[in-house]
Amino acid sequence: MTTIPVLVVGAGPSGLVAALTLLRNGIPVRIIDKESKYRVGQRGGGIHVRSTFFHSAIYAWLIATVRHLQPRSQELFRFLGVPEVDQMLKPFLPMQTYKPGTVEPLASFPMFPYTEPTAAIPYYNPAALGQETLERILRSHIQKLSCTVELGTELRSIEQYSDHVVAHVVRKLDNGKEVFEVIQANWLIGSDGARGAVRKQLGLTFLGESYYDKHWLTGDIRLHGPGIDREHWHIFGDFKADAVVLRPTDEIAPDGFQFVVSGRNIDIPKLASSEEELLKVFSSLIKTDLTIEKVMWSSEYRPNVRMVNKLREGRVFVAGDAAHIHPPSGGQGLNSSVQDSFNLCWKIALVEKNISPVSILDTYNTERIPVIAEMLNLTNVLFNKGKDVQTAAARFQRGEQVYMLGVNCRGSPIVFDEFVTDAKPADSYRLIQDGCLQAGDRAPDAPGLVDIMYPGGTTTTRLFDIFQPIYHTVLVFTADYTTVAQIVSALGLYDSNVIRTVVVLPANAVTTDESVSTPANLTLMDQNCHAYAGYVVGDKQTRVVIVRPDGVVGAIVRGEEGLKKYFNGIFVA
Repeated sequence: MTTIPVLVVGAGPSGLVAALTLLRNGIPVRIIDKESKYRVGQRGGGIHVRSTFFHSAIYAWLIATVRHLQPRSQELFRFLGVPEVDQMLKPFLPMQTYKPGTVEPLASFPMFPYTEPTAAIPYYNPAALGQETLERILRSHIQKLSCTVELGTELRSIEQYSDHVVAHVVRKLDNGKEVFEVIQANWLIGSDGARGAVRKQLGLTFLGESYYDKHWLTGDIRLHGPGIDREHWHIFGDFKADAVVLRPTDEIAPDGFQFVVSGRNIDIPKLASSEEELLKVFSSLIKTDLTIEKVMWSSEYRPNVRMVNKLREGRVFVAGDAAHIHPPSGGQGLNSSVQDSFNLCWKIALVEKNISPVSILDTYNTERIPVIAEMLNLTNVLFNKGKDVQTAAARFQRGEQVYMLGVNCRGSPIVFDEFVTDAKPADSYRLIQDGCLQAGDRAPDAPGLVDIMYPGGTTTTRLFDIFQPIYHTVLVFTADYTTVAQIVSALGLYDSNVIRTVVVLPANAVTTDESVSTPANLTLMDQNCHAYAGYVVGDKQTRVVIVRPDGVVGAIVRGEEGLKKYFNGIFVA
């Protein structure tokens, strides 16, 4: 029997983010996946949609097969220290429809109209990244931390005990033989997808609906021809009949496209088993001198809408598609999966270090279940919009709610806000609002902060370069150095390895020897007033904002007393 603090089952995005978050916190991890090879193709790991009309299926595919990284997820990957994600992201191309039987453009329109980033929101536009590419990037980062995905290793059963969990796994060798292993872990995270073993082993319900008569074919292909440019998503055919949709992506090849084919008159199972039949459909719907170089892969997909009743059973958790599958109409699936893991794993890390009580892990369920439920409602609304509106432009355009910047856990028992006296029921999927910030909300960014420890005031930083998943960041907004000393003294009660104190001085503050010698980790001057505006603090006010390791505002308090109340709910006495 081998032992490990955390065993992660499933090496998709949610599993890889879970492993990376824990490893960043110094927690050893093993991550296993039953597949013998890494997944190929730009698809998502399970495309699910509640479909009653063909044009709704096409619409849902367009949202689903290319992985949207919503602004909130782009922020989280920055906190995790994965700059390659930002470097590889591509803006969404405009969509283009064509006159029937031609390659003459009929209409062109954006899915996401461009929004100018702000100081508080530097990532304000969804961007595209294939799942194969994202997983490869994440694997490279866990490998740097001495962890690799153990392919061909399948979970067979789980035994739970009061202080550990035992996993029975089987590793399949190249020669066909099976090697059995027993792994003892303190915690097990099931991120093994909608058909995974962990949820079934726990006996969690997965209530919802399946639509076996609605399906389509999707995949990757290399092709070229007159009229097929690489500046648009191409929609050929009729939404009420048969259609082919192509999305250019260099992640496949310089002539690579993702495709979807579906329609009332198309035999999808036949296309799935015959490349020749697939090429016939392409030729019939795309009226140009088309040259098809290679079909990289293709797969048939069917719809499901389901959600677990809870995310934790004892020492075992589920995350991502193992916990919820839904209409991909808002591009929320991968993003919600990543946020599941990020929410959970900083808490596991603190428990493993004996800094936080085991009870804090209950808040994974408390904080994420309302968000997931709201997400299901949102994606269903967007899906129904897809089949009710008449024009393609109206059908595909999204609102800012899908950006996930307003996703919050205001109702969580471990967040605390001394400035909210009349708390109303929280909308977990609210739109972000300027001038409104409460505990449980996303923490805003603020650039141009001058580090006064360096002479000349030329060294600047931003809050998003300070936030990390390994510590709480205590932002002390004040020009009163006595208050700073009191706050730092109060923080001495807690483990300094998991707390970082940052004093944020207003732009009109006068720096002295006292300010330079402050006992905080950093003392910054908000020369452009971005931090004070984003955190809704007046330049003559004193306010303490505690940002959790997952980039969520854990507390907004006046001073020492409120700070202690928050941390006493996070850390062991």
